[in-house]
Amino acid sequence: MLYITETKKAFDTAVKDLEEAVKRNKYGVLHVHDVQKTLKEKGIDFPNRVRILEVCNPQRASRVLTAHMPVNLALPCRISVFEEGGKVKIGMIKPTFLLSIFPQRGELKAEAEGVEQDTIRIIEEAR
Repeated sequence: MLYITETKKAFDTAVKDLEEAVKRNKYGVLHVHDVQKTLKEKGIDFPNRVRILEVCNPQRASRVLTAHMPVNLALPCRISVFEEGGKVKIGMIKPTFLLSIFPQRGELKAEAEGVEQDTIRIIEEAR
């Protein structure tokens, strides 16, 4: 269900390297959520750094949405860099797991597996 790995890199380096790995693998970063900063702006002093990158491959997204529009509820893919227990981790919810909640998932299984392979490779390159 989850794919999480630890990195020895500093937090900011891991985020930068993740963004570069996304681009190398023909995905784009649509948005970066700085959760710690957002919570601070809301008056909450959250101690751990968290950046969530929304990533997408336009060709894959188009194929999936053409086949089954409700899958848009699970898009774009999200990859997080976060601090936990004094360590920096990079992780995501596996696309194949997300797809499992949708009807008609059989016809999209190969696409979800491809996205999962891509995003795991992206995480490993950034690690």
